[in-house]
Amino acid sequence: MSTKDNFLKVKHLYNRAGFGISYTDLQKLSRKNLDKVVDNLLKNSQKDDPINLVNDFESRRQLLVQAGLYAKKDLTDDEKKMRQQIISEQNEVSRDLNIAFITKMINTDAPLREKMTLFWHGHFACRSNNPFFAQQLNNIQRKNALGSFKTLLVEVSKSPAMLQYLNNQQNRKGKPNENFARELMELFTLGRGNYSEQDIKESARSFTGWMYDKDGSFIFRENLHDTGTKSFFGKIGNFEGENIIDIILEKPETAQFIAWKVYKFFVNDNPNEAHVKELATHFYNSKYDIASMMKKMFTSDWFYSPENVGTKIKSPTEFLVGLSREFYVTYNKPQVLIQLQSSLGQYLFNPPNVAGWPGGQSWIDSSSLMLRMRIPSLVLNDGEIDFSGKADPEDEAVIALSRTATTKANANMKPKSYVNASVDWPKFLNTLPKGLTPLALTQFLLQPKLNDKITTMVSDNKGLRSTAVEITSMPEYQLC
Repeated sequence: MSTKDNFLKVKHLYNRAGFGISYTDLQKLSRKNLDKVVDNLLKNSQKDDPINLVNDFESRRQLLVQAGLYAKKDLTDDEKKMRQQIISEQNEVSRDLNIAFITKMINTDAPLREKMTLFWHGHFACRSNNPFFAQQLNNIQRKNALGSFKTLLVEVSKSPAMLQYLNNQQNRKGKPNENFARELMELFTLGRGNYSEQDIKESARSFTGWMYDKDGSFIFRENLHDTGTKSFFGKIGNFEGENIIDIILEKPETAQFIAWKVYKFFVNDNPNEAHVKELATHFYNSKYDIASMMKKMFTSDWFYSPENVGTKIKSPTEFLVGLSREFYVTYNKPQVLIQLQSSLGQYLFNPPNVAGWPGGQSWIDSSSLMLRMRIPSLVLNDGEIDFSGKADPEDEAVIALSRTATTKANANMKPKSYVNASVDWPKFLNTLPKGLTPLALTQFLLQPKLNDKITTMVSDNKGLRSTAVEITSMPEYQLC
């Protein structure tokens, strides 16, 4: 394989398996065998690196819990003030947690681990008003991002955030709550149509007593567990929660569903059935080894096929993180990252529902596209955000907008705000080879194949800095 071919493949790999790559690293890795590049990418992402932002806050929140100030109705003025202060701090810490996650993606030296954490963050979509629970779940997803899917599934299922969100705290003998049992099969493992309503009922009985205590630790309350015989997918026994998960994992449909979700996220919004089946079979035979499935995908020829390169719309997170990593951006007031997420339609830790963000063309409408195209110049030149304006119809066509796309609400956004970001231009420019032309820089920054319009536009002998700002402000930059 030629160095040029490898250059394009490694660039594609790092755009999908991470959030882009510097020109210097790309040149270096292009000289290596692609399988070794994939192996190193996986190896560098195995080490855990948890977020530990919320621990101090949680110990203070527990004082309120122990004093009964959350449940108590007749509070003294001092108690009201104390509770109000903690709730206010709780909201602030939740915002800090959001910023910590996106900042970790921007600064990580293990991009695949954080990209996989982002994938599981959407797959196991969950909202929690308790930032300690939210951080705990995020760290579970990070720790097991490339490990055993069974371990990940069990730990997510036992997390206070998920038990609370899907009402399993109310699931008890004689009064089963089916919410968790239903979503476990529909959204987390088997997919719709691969189970019956009776399977949901029997599964819910098996998960009775799966709860968490006041300290946020999983606890199995035997006195609230239904010890009766259950019939689940044709098997009969006195099943508990982990027995149900084992039976679900025995079904090849689970591997098929996860492989389909992974393919849509990393390869193409329109899955190729043969490729998904190939991936699913490998995943199932590996006993649900996530890293093994990812290696299979990243080393398959079809992953690098033209129809899978430069054809996916970046999620808002991929867009913001990729831009920030590319140009070594420091946000002097990181709160702007919250505003940008909200306006673009992907506020981390706050999915629209348990199904997560739909992705694909739903990321884009005429309003959000206009904002996306303005953000690079705003971030790179410390500009002022203005949320008015519509996109050019021709630009919309570039990324195949759906005519039925729903306009995202920006009701909570202030009309204008300063980005207040610092870009390390010398560092970025130093990563580029001497004598690099504006056209070559354009080919590096964009994933889609260049058309005549772009080639003509950048053929002038502009500076690399102005070319970078211009190119990142094009609709084609929204594709990876």
